[in-house]
Amino acid sequence: MVTAAIAKERGHPLHALSIDYGQRHRRELEAAKRIAEKLGVERHIELELDLRAFGGSALTADIDVPKTGVEASIPVTYVPARNLVFLSLTVAAAEAANARDIFIGVNALDYSGYPDCRPEFISSFAETARLGTRAGVEGQAFQIHAPLQYMTKADIASECSRLGLDPVWSWSCYDPTEAGTACGLCDSCRLRKKGFAQAGVHDSTRYAA
Repeated sequence: MVTAAIAKERGHPLHALSIDYGQRHRRELEAAKRIAEKLGVERHIELELDLRAFGGSALTADIDVPKTGVEASIPVTYVPARNLVFLSLTVAAAEAANARDIFIGVNALDYSGYPDCRPEFISSFAETARLGTRAGVEGQAFQIHAPLQYMTKADIASECSRLGLDPVWSWSCYDPTEAGTACGLCDSCRLRKKGFAQAGVHDSTRYAA
C-alpha cells in the first residue's frame, strides 16, 4: 500500500498485480482490491498461481505458523523463491503494458530474514530482467524500485501517515482468525505492531492478541 502510494506520488500511473498463490492469509487479496480502489489504480490484475502444489512453507502447506516471536533464522513462513517468481510475472506484465518502472514493497531492515527481500537480490534481478526480455535487449531496461528497502517498520508507518493512508486498508497477518482479525502473534503482526508503536502512529488493524 505504501509503495503504491509512493509510486503515485512520483507521478506514475498505477497498474497492480496480485498473486493468488493459495496462501492461507487470503485476506491480503481482499486488501489489495481495496487499496487498488482507494489509490485509483488503472488496472488491477489478480493472477492465480497455486504454489500449494510445491508446498515447503507454512503459508502454502499444513504447517503451523510460528507465534512465539520473530525468529533469528529464516522461518517456515518463507515461500520458496516467492519474490523471484512474483517479480518475473511482474516484468512480463510490465513489458506487455509497455511499462518500465516496477515497484515492490520489500524491506531488508525490520523483516523475517527472507533472502528474496535483500538489496543484492533486487539489483541482480534488474540485470536478469534486462537480459531476458525484448525490452531489455532493445535498450529499454526495467527499473526495479524498492522504496521501503532501507526503512524500518517505524519509518514505513510514518510514511503511511504522511501519505494519508488508513492502515486498516492493508493486511500483514500470516494466520488470520476465523473471525477475520489479525492473529497479533505471527512474525508479520509483531513487526507491524512494533513499527506503528515506535512511530507513534495509530494502527487501526484489529488484532486477536
